[in-house]
Amino acid sequence: MRAKPFDQNYSKYYNLFYTDKNYRKEVEYVDNLLKTYSPQTKTILEYGCGTGGHGVLLNEFGYEVYGLEKSAEMADVARIRGLKCEVADISDFSLGRTFDACISLFHVISYINDNENLINVFKNTKGHLKKGGVFIFDVWFTPAVMSQKPEVRVKKIENSEVEVMRIAIPSIDHIANTVGVNYQIILKEKGTGQYSEFQEVHNMRHFGIPEIGLIASATGFDVLKAEEFLSGQSPSDNTWGVNFILKAK
Repeated sequence: MRAKPFDQNYSKYYNLFYTDKNYRKEVEYVDNLLKTYSPQTKTILEYGCGTGGHGVLLNEFGYEVYGLEKSAEMADVARIRGLKCEVADISDFSLGRTFDACISLFHVISYINDNENLINVFKNTKGHLKKGGVFIFDVWFTPAVMSQKPEVRVKKIENSEVEVMRIAIPSIDHIANTVGVNYQIILKEKGTGQYSEFQEVHNMRHFGIPEIGLIASATGFDVLKAEEFLSGQSPSDNTWGVNFILKAK
């Protein structure tokens, strides 16, 4: 069975897939960026808050985070963990308030493949930021995708109830600047020994720095910096994830 990205089945095992993800290190990185580029930040709008991995920690760092998440199942988990959030499409929403900063981590913007929707995301962000507010987000970087080429990857992980094998098979679309990541997930229930499986396709768009600069300029932002996510180094063809810091005019 093939489903939309982050459907009920995938969402159920999301936290298990990413038990090795260092959320605290990433939050410390974002905290440092905010202190550098927007030290007055208290309120944060988070796109694609998922199950609350980043948002809950940012709250602990003293920020007030409000999350938007397209997957109802993942938003439910985030709320249980204490994050204020709602189910929404980041290309079409209105909250009736503004924030000091907006963040979008773990390549959420790369899931926006359509140009019109992408422009709407940036316009919505501008409309929900206070003047001078920052927009921090990471995306797949075109030079690295073209240089390194996506590969088939297999990840195996388990907990007390289930063994999971996730196979990621990429398909490159050179015209659309996207990579279709075809996930095949095979599950084994430890109690019964029963197997099941499902599939999802995550279409990931990659971006160059001039491309983001053009979108930013057209929607009321200045690009303050583009850097390798976490390291802060200058992007290169070895940099799969580039982080952008934009400022609302």
